Amino acid sequence: MTHSPLISADALRDGLAGLTVLDVRYRLGGPPGAPEHAAGHVPGATYVDLDTDLSDPPADPVDERGRHPLPSAARFIEAMQRAGVGLESSVVVYDDWQGRAAARAWWLLRHHGHPDVRVLDGGWAAWVAAGGEVETGTTEPRRGDFHGSPGSMPVVGADHLLDVPVVIDAREPARYRGENEPVDPVAGRVPGAVNVDTGRNLDNHGHFRAAVELRSVYGGMGAAGGGDVAVYCGSGVTATHDILAMEIAGLRASLYAGSWSGWVSDPVRPIERG
Repeated sequence: MTHSPLISADALRDGLAGLTVLDVRYRLGGPPGAPEHAAGHVPGATYVDLDTDLSDPPADPVDERGRHPLPSAARFIEAMQRAGVGLESSVVVYDDWQGRAAARAWWLLRHHGHPDVRVLDGGWAAWVAAGGEVETGTTEPRRGDFHGSPGSMPVVGADHLLDVPVVIDAREPARYRGENEPVDPVAGRVPGAVNVDTGRNLDNHGHFRAAVELRSVYGGMGAAGGGDVAVYCGSGVTATHDILAMEIAGLRASLYAGSWSGWVSDPVRPIERG
């Protein structure tokens, strides 16, 4: 495993020939990622769909697994093999959502035991700004041989979430406070949770902040003492952005994959507002 979970656009450009690159472009409410990929992508990058490759289909109505349930191992491994990921691949993932979707792919690959995965810092915008070559059309790589099983990254379920000493909510502050809930049926937060919205992980240019700054942010929330930490968001996707930020800072955190959408699927579970 490389020392940093990030790679710069310049470093990617210099080492592109030896890397497997995944395009995970996705934005909630934004344009579909596949046409964006076809219109222009990092040379050799394969498009990976967050909804169908990095998630199982959600229940209707949404159950405790949340709006973006973690994919089964079979679904995920098939998607990674189709994308050309191998057991010995050095993988780079990127998006156009400041790392929020790419972090999901990074986390899942790590969770299934892949030792060498990095996120392109600054994403597609950084690649273009660095003068990186742009390829159009679709990519059909040689099938990869990656396989693994989940369990390498810590997770926590709803039944034990309230026992975790530090629970971090990665959503926007208004959603955390319960003032605004544009997606899920109930507004509010998990009782006792603190808020580190994903925007706090980034600088003014959309790059991840330095490790020392991130340690200060999360340390201020009680996450620097070596105790148990869990992170959730709305659907289980952007929480991985906070987990990635903590990895940069040298901290470890569990994912509550069901997140807020899963939490409120059971009306008995308590909520806080304000």
